[in-house]
Amino acid sequence: MKEKKQEFEVGNVQVGSGELFLIAGPCVIESEAHALKMADAISAIAREAGVPYIFKASYDKANRTSLKSFRGPGLKEGTRILRKIGETYRVPVLTDIHEPEHAEPVAEAVDILQIPAFLCRQTDLLVAAAKTGRAINVKKGQFVAPWDMRPAIEKIRESGNDRVFLTERGSSFGYNNLVVDMRSLAIMRKLAPIVFDATHSVQLPSSDGGDNGQPQQSGGQPEFIPILSRAAVAVGVDGVFMEVHDNPAVAKSDGANALPLSKLKQTLQQLLAVHRSIHA
Repeated sequence: MKEKKQEFEVGNVQVGSGELFLIAGPCVIESEAHALKMADAISAIAREAGVPYIFKASYDKANRTSLKSFRGPGLKEGTRILRKIGETYRVPVLTDIHEPEHAEPVAEAVDILQIPAFLCRQTDLLVAAAKTGRAINVKKGQFVAPWDMRPAIEKIRESGNDRVFLTERGSSFGYNNLVVDMRSLAIMRKLAPIVFDATHSVQLPSSDGGDNGQPQQSGGQPEFIPILSRAAVAVGVDGVFMEVHDNPAVAKSDGANALPLSKLKQTLQQLLAVHRSIHA
């Protein structure tokens, strides 16, 4: 299978150019003040490191494990905050959509629409996202082989949108566990530019809580984030995706597998060192 070169711009970020970029932010918009704080801090760290940066946060986490779990501010308020972040910090903004009807209104506020892993085969969602003309990030489902992402890419391209990339976030390995097959990065990069999701890949899905009236949620092994991300950059990826939080212990979503903000600078420095070594 011949590698398909697909390079395009999203704001000041070149996707597929060979320059490593970062997608990062809190899992969910916890408040306007917190989202702005995280965008300010992460963009400053990325700028100092010389890494092109895309802000990420969700306005609605529609796939939370428990009905009691925090979902976010919702469509109207969430898109207002995301638009403000893009305008304030002059960075591209990415968020996920779960319903075809959300594609158009969300596209008016952000630069990249993300298709969640669980929904990567949903034709109506893929087509609706494609028709907005925004760049599309499709996360590979935990249950999907890397070569089986070709139909998802084709649905988007055949709907008139070539600005698409893929993200690896681990594969189900038994119950409540994920593993990353680094071969998948090379396989999917023949289909489209590829991003490695370093934080969801260390998630332990639905493995924590559910006792004493507390909502069940996912656990994680964040100590492996730098290790797996270095390996992915060595394999050859276009970007790295990380959920980053200033205090993961109190995060309202995915804190168990988030990278602490305090460790982002060092992690980026390590990734750039690996990237430079394989492109020397």
